[in-house]
Amino acid sequence: MDTKTRGYETVQVHRFHQDSSENEMDYIVQEYPVALIYNGISHAVMMATPSDLEVFAKGFSLSEGILHNLSELYSLEIRHNALGVEVDMTISSRAFMALKKHRRMMVGRTGCGLCGIESLKQLYSELPLVSSKVPSLWLNQIPRAIAQLKARQKISELTGGAHAAAWVVKGQIVALFEDVGRHNALDKLLGHLAEQKLNVAEGFVVMTSRASYELIRKCAQYNIGLLATISAPTSMAIEMAKQLNLTLASFCRGDSFVLYTQ
Repeated sequence: MDTKTRGYETVQVHRFHQDSSENEMDYIVQEYPVALIYNGISHAVMMATPSDLEVFAKGFSLSEGILHNLSELYSLEIRHNALGVEVDMTISSRAFMALKKHRRMMVGRTGCGLCGIESLKQLYSELPLVSSKVPSLWLNQIPRAIAQLKARQKISELTGGAHAAAWVVKGQIVALFEDVGRHNALDKLLGHLAEQKLNVAEGFVVMTSRASYELIRKCAQYNIGLLATISAPTSMAIEMAKQLNLTLASFCRGDSFVLYTQ
């Protein structure tokens, strides 16, 4: 595996314990700047783990509403250089015009996550209501899925520094992606679902992070009916989940969880 894309690297460290220390190799999660370029124009630079970048770019494009579907993506090329990674995509004229309109409204992209939104009303009105139904049986499957996470998190097992997003069908994890950023991990998963043409009505998403509003927004954009997270939700995440008809379960640990919206 290419060391630039495996998701982790090794460094020499000095490990201290009480009055003793020793030199050893340690595993560190990779974090690189990844530029997402559409039709020759750089739209965003994300700090991400440089593994599974093709599905990451596809998932980002879909969850941000740039693409309606993957048929609007004509080509995708990944280039590594000394500064980071460039993902160069060619998209349809419709998608590119919509992207340029969005860019004209943006005053910056410095982590605010709401750039391009001109009013609070627009925050909700531009997202579709989730139409996927959530069978009550799925809630019973959450602890079963959570129990499978640790064995599937290869990068996190080595480094302790990666989030994971998993797709669960009938209580089984069928796909899992990791990244230093929780929203990046989700984009990788969504890109995989789109690439494999998996039916989102047949499963739900489990994540190792807190539930923040951007995860709710991305799931709603892709019509995911249920999001389950290990850590706490934010107030904005709960409110957005209610408004968008998305079921949110958090503090999913062991056999218990807290259901915030249904």
